Amino acid sequence: MGSPPARRLAVVSATEEPQAPTADEQVGLLAAVANDRDRHAFAALFRHFGPRLKSYFMRWTVSSGVADDLVQEAMLNVWRRASYFDPERAGVATWIFTIARNVRIDYLRRQRDPSALPVDPEEPPASVEDLLVGAERDARVRDALVALSTDQQTIIRLSYFSEKSQTEIADELQIPLGTVKSRIRLAINRLRALLEDER
Repeated sequence: MGSPPARRLAVVSATEEPQAPTADEQVGLLAAVANDRDRHAFAALFRHFGPRLKSYFMRWTVSSGVADDLVQEAMLNVWRRASYFDPERAGVATWIFTIARNVRIDYLRRQRDPSALPVDPEEPPASVEDLLVGAERDARVRDALVALSTDQQTIIRLSYFSEKSQTEIADELQIPLGTVKSRIRLAINRLRALLEDER
């Protein structure tokens, strides 16, 4: 796996982007990164999201230099985790900004200042209906997980709950990377089938 040309891309300004990619185009670009490690697709994503991520980080009174570093870290995670993106669960922008939010929280934790871990103000408080729907969905997912094999449960927990890369999972379980990819794919397909049956 090659490393993304992040440092070079960081200097590209938003004004050089002729037209922002549509939501469907963003999905296509991310798929190209996930499947082909396409640097041109990654560059297009970086041009579009880099300035937006910097503005996001700057909102938290982070210096411009630190914000640039956090943008690099967030986009590096996008490069590494592109294969985890599921367009049925979220849009590309939502997925990338979730990664950015986690990067920001990790940065604040590294500063050892727990009081600096605010809830994002742009996130409106959940309504009672939202909470009920979320609780019901979580319960369905938990029930579906129990129906998976032990191997599939382990792979899903490491991948999605512990947010470990496929390489890290392969190292931890001492199995080939191809086996990890196959188990994740089979587990996700099984989960989808189980959840669709419950609808």
